[in-house]
Amino acid sequence: MKCKLIIFLLIGLTAFQLQAQDKKEEKRKREAKFLAAEAQEDLAENNFIDAEANYRKAISRDPDNAELKYNLGTVYFNKEKNQEAFSRLNQSVKIAESKALKHRAYHNQGNTFMKEEKYEEAVQAYKNALRNDPTDDETRYNLAVAKEKAKKKQQDQEKQKDKDKEDNKEKDKNNEGNQDGEDQNKENKNQDNQGEEGKKEEDKEKENQQQKKEGEGDQKKEQQQQQDSGEKGDEKSEQPQPQEGKMSPQQIKNLLEAMENQEKEVQDKINAQRVKGQRSNTDKDW
Repeated sequence: MKCKLIIFLLIGLTAFQLQAQDKKEEKRKREAKFLAAEAQEDLAENNFIDAEANYRKAISRDPDNAELKYNLGTVYFNKEKNQEAFSRLNQSVKIAESKALKHRAYHNQGNTFMKEEKYEEAVQAYKNALRNDPTDDETRYNLAVAKEKAKKKQQDQEKQKDKDKEDNKEKDKNNEGNQDGEDQNKENKNQDNQGEEGKKEEDKEKENQQQKKEGEGDQKKEQQQQQDSGEKGDEKSEQPQPQEGKMSPQQIKNLLEAMENQEKEVQDKINAQRVKGQRSNTDKDW
């Protein structure tokens, strides 16, 4: 009896706990619906900030509600918050149980990728949407547009690659030409420098020769001046110019010679007279 009573009590306690949990979960879901309704009212009033906040609160109350995550993803999409939109729509797809909700989530994912110009990703999203609802003509049309844009983008990329290759070839060619031009300019510059150096050497040689000639001329001129000075010195020594109040050495010499000549003439006269006297006396003795 006691064992049966204990088992009965345990079953009753478990049922009570389950009932309490169900009531708590139902309460959270009711709160989530209430917050979602407020979010819709906020959107009607263009109050994006409050709408986002209420949807986030609603999701926290009922995290397994795929519809709430889809709605918040759509709100982000309409505000062109593409990254946030893709994240919430992807969460909705993962937990959605109905194909209709998956179709809508994938369809809006494709629209998000189209805004980002990620056409290949958009093609895959639209294909997933059609797998869940093959009858949706809008999704089929969007898929065709996405394929066309993806093809054109790929062609543009290939053209750009070809253009880049051609530009690189042209650039390499220009670089080679520029290098050749630089080498030629360098060679010309070296030749110019050599020519300038040769000209400088030639000018220097001419200058040295000119200086040499000028030196020889100066030397000859100096020698000529010295010779002329010597001749003038000799002339001055031979014919000294008398100074006032003083006889020159030449004048003194000439005066002495004149005096000697005069004295000689006198002595010659005296000697002549003596010889004459001696001759007279001799005649008388005879």
